[in-house]
Amino acid sequence: MKKVIYLFVTVTIMSSCSSKPHYTVVGNIDGSDSITFYLQKREAGKTVSIDSAVSRKGTFTMKGGVIDYPQSIQLVAGNTKKRTSFYLENSEITVKGSLDSLFKAKVTGSKSQDEYDALINSNKPLSDKYSRFVNRYQVASQSGNAATVAMLEKQLDSIQVEMSNLEKNFVKTHPSSYVSPSILVSLSYEMEADEIESMVNGLDTSISALPPIKIMKERVAVMKSVAIGQKAPDFTLSDVNGNPLALSSKIGSKLLLIDFWASWCNPCRQENPNVVKVYNEFHKKGFDVFGVSLDQKKEPWVKAIADDKLSWTHVSDLQYWNNAAAKLYAVNSIPANFLLDETGKIIGKNLRGEALYNKVSEILGTKK
Repeated sequence: MKKVIYLFVTVTIMSSCSSKPHYTVVGNIDGSDSITFYLQKREAGKTVSIDSAVSRKGTFTMKGGVIDYPQSIQLVAGNTKKRTSFYLENSEITVKGSLDSLFKAKVTGSKSQDEYDALINSNKPLSDKYSRFVNRYQVASQSGNAATVAMLEKQLDSIQVEMSNLEKNFVKTHPSSYVSPSILVSLSYEMEADEIESMVNGLDTSISALPPIKIMKERVAVMKSVAIGQKAPDFTLSDVNGNPLALSSKIGSKLLLIDFWASWCNPCRQENPNVVKVYNEFHKKGFDVFGVSLDQKKEPWVKAIADDKLSWTHVSDLQYWNNAAAKLYAVNSIPANFLLDETGKIIGKNLRGEALYNKVSEILGTKK
């Protein structure tokens, strides 16, 4: 009898394991006969294929294993640039559409995708409005209408704030949604450390250990280390002649601006004249600049320094967004800057145009 009971338990366990939820993706894509479709995701900064299937008369099926949690992936059609994205989870998901407009494909069967679609639909009036203003902005820019450009920039900024607030509200009202972490990661690039931390802490414990949340927690820690009032972390990069130069070797000026920029960055190049103006006016009074470039090649970096007349110290490791100093200072967009006092304490961040001039003028006094 014991052997019979043991056999029954074993069969039951095996049966339950075999029926454990897994993902299935069924494709119905018109015009895709004999095309291989791939499921791809980003992992450690690289694109990784996790599954594939060949379409027969426009249909295919991928029956994969169990995924740890719902996550955004891309369905890619062969070597073409045609693709669509959706949230893959342990359920049967159907993707229906046409190869010519794969990005418009209808996805059903994914709860997380339904939540994401609801967010996109609620945001559509604002995104449509934003697109209309962008078109007007481009026309005004091409015609050189500075007043209209300035007005439209303010309107676009206002719409962006509304869109961000809508997304923040989604995260707050969907604390256990697997969509919330990816939305919050995107939002975090425009948020201060305290706000990111508050929103992360508001998420349900069921998703608090996901990789995107872990990344944001690490980012918050870095951001706090370079907050106003903190001692600026030291770093060493090479100057234009290949000589290593530490930030600490420049600290001692009454004010030192760490300026993150790159030759390929148009907003940086537009901001450079403002920094030049402040440098020329206040350098003799104790203002200095330590330029950190996110360039990849030396030639355009050096040329931009000369073209823009940036007559201060410049360093770089030519590693683009993997720049060691940029990572140390949680820089995710440029131009970015940090203003230090003579002790190396951070007293200002991302000061541009008049804001930079006014801050330096306030501390060092106007030109006489």
